[in-house]
Amino acid sequence: MAISSGEGSHSKTVHGSTYEQARVRADEAAGLPYERPAPPPPPGWHRFDLIHCPPVEVPPLDDPRFAALRVSPPEGCVAADFGAYFGLKCERPGPRLLDAVAQVCAEIRSEHGLQMTDLGIQKMWEWCSDGTDGWGAEIVGQFLLMAADRGTELGYSVEDLVAFLRKSSGGASSARQVSPP
Repeated sequence: MAISSGEGSHSKTVHGSTYEQARVRADEAAGLPYERPAPPPPPGWHRFDLIHCPPVEVPPLDDPRFAALRVSPPEGCVAADFGAYFGLKCERPGPRLLDAVAQVCAEIRSEHGLQMTDLGIQKMWEWCSDGTDGWGAEIVGQFLLMAADRGTELGYSVEDLVAFLRKSSGGASSARQVSPP
């Protein structure tokens, strides 16, 4: 994986076998401080941020809809503020990352009526073919959460969105096999 660090005429491309390794090297090359992340969660567990980031009106952090989630977040999650947005930092079990994310979103929606719409991905144009539990999966999850929220804002049903995915992908029901890096 390659990541460019810096802007303008002073840029440098660094390589790493994983997104995290490339990111550390890019930050180090740019002279930026970098805190190494916590060790990866155990097999079958996934660590992710989940943020309430609506496309139109951003509710204030003290919005009453967040109060119950702050006091009693879903198991494996802790409430956190992400700049102007309310969110959760989660470590949850699931067969794949998207399964774990979907479960937390479903719990929050059914118990609190709140749609979580963001995984905190800043640069959605980046890509990493690292399988169903890596950085690429987080980017796909980001797009799917945004589509679910924004599509329904426009009047599309979940069934409409699923039909679009089926048709646009050629109706494939099985995933391509991706080899981890």
